[in-house]
Amino acid sequence: MKKLMKTSALAAMMCGGMASAEELRLSHQWSTGDVRHEVAQIVADEVAAAGVDLEIKIFPSKSLFKPREQYRPLSAGQLDMTVFPLSYAGGQQPSFNLTLMPGLVKNHDHAARLSQSPFMEALEAKMAEDDVMVLVHGYLAGGFVGKNKCITHPDDVVGLQTRAAGKSFEQMLVGAGASITSMASSEIYSAMQTGVLDAANTSSSSFVSYRIYEQVACYTPASDIALWFLYQPLLMNKSTFDGLSADQQTALLEAATKAEAYYLEQAKLQDAESVDVFREAGVEIAEMTAEDFQAWQALAQETSYAAFVADVEGGQELLDMALAVE
Repeated sequence: MKKLMKTSALAAMMCGGMASAEELRLSHQWSTGDVRHEVAQIVADEVAAAGVDLEIKIFPSKSLFKPREQYRPLSAGQLDMTVFPLSYAGGQQPSFNLTLMPGLVKNHDHAARLSQSPFMEALEAKMAEDDVMVLVHGYLAGGFVGKNKCITHPDDVVGLQTRAAGKSFEQMLVGAGASITSMASSEIYSAMQTGVLDAANTSSSSFVSYRIYEQVACYTPASDIALWFLYQPLLMNKSTFDGLSADQQTALLEAATKAEAYYLEQAKLQDAESVDVFREAGVEIAEMTAEDFQAWQALAQETSYAAFVADVEGGQELLDMALAVE
């Protein structure tokens, strides 16, 4: 279908008619007020301003594909671009599960270094096998909330009914002595309210947007040290990119550079703003120390990391590459 559209556009040019700009479709699951949509919009706006006959049409709020069902159509060329939590595609490429792993990323600057490391190059090689490439790197962070107590150390979750964001976090928390109740982040509020949950782990933005501060006594945010980071890049079908003109490719790459800087800045800002919201609501703010982080990471080594290495061919090498990034 895409080739037919391109051929039709070329025919219109040859006939002397006014050729319309080539259109790329970008899908994501978030609202138009979300930072991930803003990142996509920057790319679309910058490309439009470059005047290279290329238009990016954004389909937000899972209006084109369901959240977890975007990687396959992207790989197949049925979708051109997406902003996507890469761990969602862990079923297709198990190595992608490393992009939501406790203690692998310490803070946003560390995340930015990981994005430019041999570890990320190895993951990008895996994406290339699926005809996928990264345009914009980006991580978002998260923390913990406790209904009746602060959570900074593994000992703090012993005996608590806990919601975790991601299988690897569930494995680690079970190893710490917590019980797991799986649910969407949108369900945390009511679960806290009814006593189903004692603690929860999710992103800074979800904690705020779902008003979790109304149901908890303590918040441990992502700050200089955080456990929860999720890689959520803007991806593109590689064949689609390769089929563009040199000017169009340059416009996309320059737009991506601007969007990536914005993404990093806003990711840090979201964490800081979440602290202000919780503090204003009267919630105690706890800080995770370097010693706390090391205790969590040691536990992750025995649980989440060990499970990954056992399940994924070449998993140890990938994990070592990630842990080698200072």
